[in-house]
Amino acid sequence: MGVSKLDSYTKSELKIADLSKALGHPARIAILKHLLKVKQCINGELVSELKLAQATVSQHLSELKKAGIINAKVKGTSMIYSIDKKSWIGMENIFNDFFSEYTG
Repeated sequence: MGVSKLDSYTKSELKIADLSKALGHPARIAILKHLLKVKQCINGELVSELKLAQATVSQHLSELKKAGIINAKVKGTSMIYSIDKKSWIGMENIFNDFFSEYTG
C-alpha cells in the first residue's frame, strides 16, 4: 500500500485547507456573518434571511458543522445553530499565523 499524498503535508497545512474548503462558498460566509450578528438561530431564519432553499441552507450548515465552525443543539423540534467560540478563536489564530508568514 502506498503512502497517501496527504501525508506529505503538515497538520497546519491540512487544517488551513479544511477550513478554507468549509469557508469556500459565499452562502457559508453569509451564514457565518448572520450567526455573528444574531448569536444563534434556527434553519428557517437563515432560509428567510439568505433567500435560499431550506435544503441548500441545511447542506451548508452541515459543512460548517462538520468543520467544527458552528454548533448545533436541539431545542424542541428545532435545531439551534451558533458559532463555536473556541473553534472560531482557533481558526482566527491559525489564519493569523499563516498570514504572518508573509514577509514581502
